[in-house]
Amino acid sequence: MGRVIYGNEAYFSIWDGTSEASFRSFRAHEVRVRVVEHGVRRLCAGDLPGREHTERYLRHKYRLNLSAGTIRGNISVLHSFLTFLKGIGRKRLEEIRRTDLEAFIEQDQDRGVNPSTVNTHMKVVKAFVRFLMGEGVVPSEVLLKRLTIKVPDGLPRAIEPEDVRRLLGVIGDVRGRAMMMVLLRTGMRIGELLATRVDDVVLGERKILIFEAEKNRVGRVVYLSDDAMDALGAWLRIRDTNRAALFYARDRDTLSYSTARTMFFRYLLKAGLAHKGYSLHSLRHTFATELLNAGMRLECLQVLLGHHSLQMTRRYARLSDRTREEEYFRAMTRIEREHNDGDHQLQALSEAEELLGPHGEELPEHS
Repeated sequence: MGRVIYGNEAYFSIWDGTSEASFRSFRAHEVRVRVVEHGVRRLCAGDLPGREHTERYLRHKYRLNLSAGTIRGNISVLHSFLTFLKGIGRKRLEEIRRTDLEAFIEQDQDRGVNPSTVNTHMKVVKAFVRFLMGEGVVPSEVLLKRLTIKVPDGLPRAIEPEDVRRLLGVIGDVRGRAMMMVLLRTGMRIGELLATRVDDVVLGERKILIFEAEKNRVGRVVYLSDDAMDALGAWLRIRDTNRAALFYARDRDTLSYSTARTMFFRYLLKAGLAHKGYSLHSLRHTFATELLNAGMRLECLQVLLGHHSLQMTRRYARLSDRTREEEYFRAMTRIEREHNDGDHQLQALSEAEELLGPHGEELPEHS
């Protein structure tokens, strides 16, 4: 039995000492408790408004069993929001007005924050305000009308096939090549790969078990292609067998996202692709695009990507749909042929008119 005391509350988690699933649950629980504890210290410092309400809200989020990453993201947004309220003179959460929420949106927009990120921030703030409404702290009029902004529905950015070849061609270190090949051939998010343990890799069945997805906490299985197996096998032969994580840093048992991002950017520089705007997530987009091009059904791809909604997966069909592309060029070929036939008929008619007089009589030939 594991027991963690936080504030005036005790959080319990059970680990029987043998079950891998139980151990993972216990460790995830510990992380969540630490995140909540850190969040309360951060949000209750600096004389920000609503300390007691904020602490109750974070404990509420903990009881909802949200992931540590989600709670951490909530804390960051709430810190910005409460700091903003303090800056405009709000000393108590009871003083919040709808115009304050609108002004917070405008502040993000003025800072050039991406529209989708602005909407994400607003979702966190509105959830917090609804909690306050439920506690009778904030009147319902604050969220009486819809409060969102229009978010452009852009295309996912996949890496061009030639650029993929150039990128892989400059990766000489075994660990880096294994990481890039696994991301490219499985569609895993970088956070999921960095959380993968050696025990999660089933080489005999050529798959990796993702017990809890980074974004939606839904488990899934991804598969390893021949080239990914070769790259991963080379890394497994030389890695430190005493480390639990599949990929780790030289001086730590894990590998951070910032380190992985730096590695990827170094490869882009070496391949002369740094100006193209590719990111680690582009490898996931490339995975999806290439499978669609190869004829995989959207429903199958949805499961491999771990999308809750098929609508999310359809974004890749807009980016690369061979059927639509082939139909377009087939139809355009027919249109062009009809136009060309029409041009030939006009040309023949024009030539015939040149041989006739103004009243249709045949003109004499010139010697």
